[in-house]
Formats: sequence, C-alpha cells, structure tokens
Amino acid sequence: MQALKPISRLVSCTLLSALTSFFSASALAQALPPAVQMALNRAQVPPDAITVLVQEADGRTAPRLSHRADQAMNPASVMKLVTTRAALDLLGPAYTWRTPVWVDGPVVNGVLQGNVIIQGQGDPKLVLEKLWLLLRHLQGLGMHTIAGDIVLDNRAFEVPATDAAEFDGEPLRPYNATPEALLINFKSVVMTFTPDPPANLARVQFDPPLWGVQLQTSVPLSRAKTGGSASCGNYRAVLEADFSSPLRIRFDGSYAASCGEKTWPIAYADPANYNARAIEGLWRSMGGQLKGSVRPGTAPPGPATFELTSPTLAEVIHDINKFSNNVMAQQVFLTLGLPAPATAESARAAVRQWWQSRISATDVPTIDNGSGLSRHNRISARQLGRLLLVSYASSTMPELMSSLPLVGVDGTLKRSQASSASAHLKTGSLKEVTALAGYVHATSGKRYVLVAIVNHPNANAARPALDALIDWAVMDNQAP
Repeated sequence: MQALKPISRLVSCTLLSALTSFFSASALAQALPPAVQMALNRAQVPPDAITVLVQEADGRTAPRLSHRADQAMNPASVMKLVTTRAALDLLGPAYTWRTPVWVDGPVVNGVLQGNVIIQGQGDPKLVLEKLWLLLRHLQGLGMHTIAGDIVLDNRAFEVPATDAAEFDGEPLRPYNATPEALLINFKSVVMTFTPDPPANLARVQFDPPLWGVQLQTSVPLSRAKTGGSASCGNYRAVLEADFSSPLRIRFDGSYAASCGEKTWPIAYADPANYNARAIEGLWRSMGGQLKGSVRPGTAPPGPATFELTSPTLAEVIHDINKFSNNVMAQQVFLTLGLPAPATAESARAAVRQWWQSRISATDVPTIDNGSGLSRHNRISARQLGRLLLVSYASSTMPELMSSLPLVGVDGTLKRSQASSASAHLKTGSLKEVTALAGYVHATSGKRYVLVAIVNHPNANAARPALDALIDWAVMDNQAP
C-alpha cells in the first residue's frame, strides 16, 4: 500500500482544524426545511429519526444545515464511501489486482503433463469474460487437455464460512455472495431467456455453464387465456424456478413471448463449489479436456507463467458506488487488510488507522464491514461530512465524485425525483434504513456536501423527504 503523501496530510490537518469550531457550533439540531419536514410527516417519520448535514464543500463556512449531526446511525451502503475513500488513499487510483497462473509441466501433442495453478489475490472483477480469457490463454500455449488438475489457491483472504440467508433470508441474491481471494463472476449464474415462438418455447442459456449441474435449456411459452401471447408481468414467478438442489436448475412454469429476451442473475446454491464447477464447465465448453479435477491447493513460489490484471481501482469504485456492488466493496475492504491472509479484523484495523490519520484522530465510526450490508456499522452525519470535505480537498476528488450516482441520470439514483443532474450522491438502503451522502451542485455555482440518514421502520417511505432535501440544497438562496 502507498503511504499517505505528506502534503495531503498537511492539507487534511489544516482543513480539519479550521472545521472543528464550525462543527462544534452546529451540534444542536436545526429546523428542517419545510418541504423536508412535510415529506417526513407524510412518511410518518419523526425528526429525531433523521440526521442531516449540509455544508459548503470548501469547508470555509459554518454548516448551512445541521440536524442531529452527531447522532451515530446505520448508514447502509453509504458506508461504501469510507471503503472507497480509504482505498483511494492507501492503494491509489491506479492500483490493480493480479491473478497469477502457473503451468507446471510440458505440453506434449496438446496435452499438459502437469497441473494448472490459479492463485486468487482479491480481484473484485474477475468476471466470466476474464475467466474465458484466462482459459483461452492456456489454449494459446498449445494445450487442449490437462492431464493433471486445475489447482485453486484461495489463501490470500481468510473468510469464515457464512450462511448466505443469514442477513435477510435471500440466499440466492447475488449481493449476499461472500468475498474470497479467487472470486469468479461473483459466484453467480446468469440465465438468459430468449423466446422462440415457432418452436413454442423459450431457450435458456446459462453463463457460466456449471460442470456437473443439470441445466434445463428451454421452457414452454405461456399463452393468454383468450388466445394470443400472455402478458409478461412477473416472469420470474411464472417460471416457477426450482433452485433447491445444487445439482439441478429447473423450471416448472412457462415464459411469455411478450417478455422478449430477459436475463436473471442468481447466486449459485453451493458457493463453496462454484469455482470448480464454473472453471471446468467453461473449459469443457471451449473444447478443452480435463483428466484430473479442480481442487484447492497452494501456488508454487516461483514466477507465474502469466497473469491476469484487473481494471484499476478508479474503475472498480465506479461499479461499487454507482451500482452499490456489495461483494466488490468487500473485496476492496479485505484488500486493505493485506498482506495475506487478510481478515475482516485486519481490514477493520487498517481502515480505523487510516481514519485516525486522515479524517479524525478521536472521532472514529463503528466499522463492521466495508459494504454496508451490516446491522452493526455506525457513523454520524458529522463524520461523513468530514470524510467528504477531506475528499473534496484531495487530488483524487474527481475519481470519488465521478463514481457516485448522478441524480436522475444513472446508477442507484436513476429514478430519483430530485432535480436531475443536481448532485453526485451515494445511496444506502436496508430494512428500516435509507441514506444519501455526497455532493450537491447548487444553482449559485457553489458545491455542498450533503449527508442524510434515516433509521426508522418507515425509512423507505422517507425517500421523498431526501429528494426534497436535495432540491432545497440546490436552491441555495433559501434559508431553512
């Protein structure tokens, strides 16, 4: 990891010193803007369930609005701001992950007389296309058959086994996938349904093809009761998918031709064996043969035969923040806990140390994990405000800001009802939690840091209040 540059530390310390008096003077709750309060009333969310901070991004003036800004709250996915900001400082925006591959024997007449060893080092975006390139590289070395095994070294991260249903009872949701050093395709299967009306069926393609799993490759087309094509509706429910067995994926229902082509990603039901099934399935689908098996093992100490390189950290945090990708955030978080084996605790310790050095020596949030998919993370609007103010003064401010969803335009804020393109904000959403944090671009030309977190059973209904807050911040000629 790169050490923090002395000039960056100096700028941060000077900025934080200047801000201390402003934040201290704003500890008491200010009245919320009328439009925000009205929206909270409609949502039946009391003012003491929300924390808000609106502050000019240059940090030179007192907060424009500070409401319960010291109250620690569960920020949901807004916690990704902590992870990605720490990574930009500690790793640098050009940081890349490498996946080394060893070929430990000669290739004779197209047959590798030995093993292929793949070592995971935490790449957050080792997606199907990259796995295909890895296997294609092996074929480019002249092999079509591996006489030995494909050995997977997953030791860089030490992550305990967890129940994918533990957090919210949704084990097949890809966002519940656990991180690991060799994370392939987010441990997910993407099913593509393509209607074929002349054949009266929809064809189903599975990516990646999982070796040893029975995959139903077609489903009948459904028809409306009065004739003609059925409406699309909730096509997933109509398919009556059965994912109960890791050795079989089947559908007992049908698919409407009016749906057109649809894709449905799911987390594989047996994540511990996902990598082995995905690698062998894709290798064989490319015409390759494997005499041995895909198994865990240890990489050799010598230099690799070749390696894959991930996108840069700046590109990775774009996906993390724009689309709130939980497992990618966890991969980055654990990377901060290296050298191997990285654990959740070593990652937490690294982020806490970074926070104390870069943001505040004494006012440290409660950090459970890096994605926000947690009931134990706690951070205040003031703490997030400090993070965003320090980030604004940083040389990597453009990388962080551009990674945030643009209101009404893209990412998780594409459907926001607030003023379009008025803000770059990270969203957060859990049961009883909704949150926003980022930068607002006001009509005056000023830029503001905005943080708002709601913790309440009706939090989801408070989204219009957060839209109203954005609109109020944009129109910065108004008073609270």
